[in-house]
Amino acid sequence: MGPTDGTAAYDADFFAWTQRTAALLRARRFDQVDVENAAQEIEDMGRRDVRELKSRVEIVLLHLLKWQLQPTKRTRSWQRTLLTQRSKIEILLGDSPSLRPRLVDDLSSNYRRAVKRAALETQLRTADFPVRCPFSPEQVLDEDFLPA
Repeated sequence: MGPTDGTAAYDADFFAWTQRTAALLRARRFDQVDVENAAQEIEDMGRRDVRELKSRVEIVLLHLLKWQLQPTKRTRSWQRTLLTQRSKIEILLGDSPSLRPRLVDDLSSNYRRAVKRAALETQLRTADFPVRCPFSPEQVLDEDFLPA
């Protein structure tokens, strides 16, 4: 099967393509691998991990903000969400430690998105939230941290 055949298989049945590509790689039949699509899929896996990290951090920030700004509405559900998301972040960073710097690099953009969501959920104005993220990356990850 040539490169064009591999691309056709990729377009026609992705799952079958993944199984065949894995088998070819394990058999070291590299000349038969649809290299371009395989490389693209590997890059996409890395991007998915980055998106997952951003999404989970945003949810943690959202709940930390709600906890901080609405003390009379605090619930165990918020605590469960924080624990779950922090646990999933820990697993993700354990699997891909090189993502850890992204937590710091993306904190301000994740915070801006979390503020928008928190404003919508709490019916507070975005101006009621701190301009800069009041939580350090360590606090975001600390399963015992809750703001006063």
